[in-house]
Amino acid sequence: MMPSSSEMLFILALFVLFFGIDRLPKLARSLGMAKGEFQKGIGDSHNATEADLERGGKTETAELTEKAESAGVEIEGKTVDEVKDDLSEE
Repeated sequence: MMPSSSEMLFILALFVLFFGIDRLPKLARSLGMAKGEFQKGIGDSHNATEADLERGGKTETAELTEKAESAGVEIEGKTVDEVKDDLSEE
């Protein structure tokens, strides 16, 4: 349910009363930046999900772990980059 225009004006008046007119542009800018970051995060999440689906529902780390185990590479205590290097050497 969307608030009516009179309700929106009332909310704006309360904001101005509590915080002052100087903070209104800063708040709008912050909200815009937050929305942009949120949209960017949604896009990144969507791209990662598509990549996981292309790997059969596995994350990149799970797929790397499976490859390392099948190749007999020890993964305990190693970083992802170290495991990738070990796999490329074999």
